[in-house]
Amino acid sequence: QGGTCRTYAHKLFSALTAVQRSSAEVGVQWDLDLVDAAKADVDSLHRLSLCVVITGTGAGGVAPPNATVFSELLKDMSDDFRDHFSQTRFAIFGVGSPVYGDHFNQFAKDVADWVRGLGAKFLVPPVYAAEQRSSGLFAVFLKSVVDRALLLAKQEGNDDEDPEDDDDEGQENEEDSPDLEELGGPDASSNELLYPRLRENLSKQGYQLIGSHSGVKLCRWTKSMLRGRGGCYKHTFYNISSFQCMEMTPSLACANKCVFCWRHHTNPVTRAFTWKHDTPQFLVEQAIAAHQGMVKQMKGVPGVQSDRFTEAMNVRHCALSLVGEPIIYPEINGFLDLLHQRHISTFMVTNAQFPDRIKQLTPVTQLYVSIDAATKEDLRKIDRPIFEDFWERMLDCIKEMGLKRQRTVFRLTLVKGYNVNNVEDYAKLVHLGHPDFIEVKGVTFCGASDSSDLTMKHVPYHAEVVKFCEDLCAALDGEYDIACEHEHSCCMLLAKKSFKIDNVWHTWIDYAKFFELVKTRGEDFTSLDYAAPTPSWAIFRSEEHGFDPLETRHKRNETITSGC
Repeated sequence: QGGTCRTYAHKLFSALTAVQRSSAEVGVQWDLDLVDAAKADVDSLHRLSLCVVITGTGAGGVAPPNATVFSELLKDMSDDFRDHFSQTRFAIFGVGSPVYGDHFNQFAKDVADWVRGLGAKFLVPPVYAAEQRSSGLFAVFLKSVVDRALLLAKQEGNDDEDPEDDDDEGQENEEDSPDLEELGGPDASSNELLYPRLRENLSKQGYQLIGSHSGVKLCRWTKSMLRGRGGCYKHTFYNISSFQCMEMTPSLACANKCVFCWRHHTNPVTRAFTWKHDTPQFLVEQAIAAHQGMVKQMKGVPGVQSDRFTEAMNVRHCALSLVGEPIIYPEINGFLDLLHQRHISTFMVTNAQFPDRIKQLTPVTQLYVSIDAATKEDLRKIDRPIFEDFWERMLDCIKEMGLKRQRTVFRLTLVKGYNVNNVEDYAKLVHLGHPDFIEVKGVTFCGASDSSDLTMKHVPYHAEVVKFCEDLCAALDGEYDIACEHEHSCCMLLAKKSFKIDNVWHTWIDYAKFFELVKTRGEDFTSLDYAAPTPSWAIFRSEEHGFDPLETRHKRNETITSGC
């Protein structure tokens, strides 16, 4: 289960296969198979001479999604049969994160307990590793499994030796061979979030890594608007220049493992920022430099407009939503202040698990809180949070956001089959936080992943998103209305009716005014103080459906100058 476990399983399978080929002359004849837990036949495991289990653990200490049935059957068997695995040896390697506390590698531990209770012997002691530094420990585990399996195979092919006798000698007393837990945990000597394997993985995905815990990446909408092919929904809703927007995070770590995460959980999870951290000055300077370096790579790309290419070197907006949880960076307020001093607007996104950090947050251009579900159980399923009190934390975050005087936004990502119902419950959360705006977006399918079961069937149509928004407005008793849409992103914007001034929506932002207010009035200003009129093409039900008519829309082999 999961990319790391799958990689390790293939490595072990390859190693055993290679040993079998090279040792055929001494009688090593293994019938090897590599099986996903979802397809494993629990009732037939007792027929195996060796079973190696490599697994992660799901949220809450349960089995990973693909191992649910395997877990249930094995647990039931442990209650009903004794010595069922007396002729089967096991080797278990668990991969997890210590931030899950008591749930660290819980499923791997459960499997070990269940098979031990069924009379199984262990080829090597079970290992429960922290994913951060599991590769070295797995190398030892792999060698031990291969060497031990080869030794037993040779002995079983020798009539003069009793493999059971050697097994007892090799294992000594099983009670004296404890499970190996948390070997490969964080290295206190380095204490860096970006450990080598994580750096390698993120770099392959196109991240420009900053210091020891931060990163930037060039958004596809930046590339699109550089070519005059349209901006992102923030351009439509709030008047950002997408080609001058830097997507960045000062913390690649997060407190959730959301099923729709577009980064497929490459980044680590955490309950607090416990690593050494870089200074705000360093992060701002290095992030801008890295962003400019990626923009420079667009030079010569067909369609890139020379004037926009030049202007793109002047970063005007920072979307703190790349990945992870930016608000937990210890010096986040200093970081934001430096951006504002450079007249770079700040769009801060938080996953609603750190209410104290929201309370302490300095004014930002726009503060987002992700509301991924309207009920506790739905939130548990979709966000897979690491905090046990995740629901209470989200409610506290909503309350703290409601005390902010600058622009606030609820961000809803709709995933069919997960969170598209319970409109009345969403309305209750809105009444609790009173956000200025509510963004509702259909989930973007980012391809198959071992860490999630999402497919295209979970992606709502734009009409379904519109219907959800209409139902939500009705449940909010007329306090909000649909203001804007960005149909080609399947994204809608609801706004408080106070932003409709003289019958004209004012969802756009006067950025110069915002920077002036921050400088002269500190925190003593409101969201309406820097609101600006929204153009007609951005309004819901307009002919353009949120596509800027000054842009040229490209759709497959067709060229469309406006509309959808």
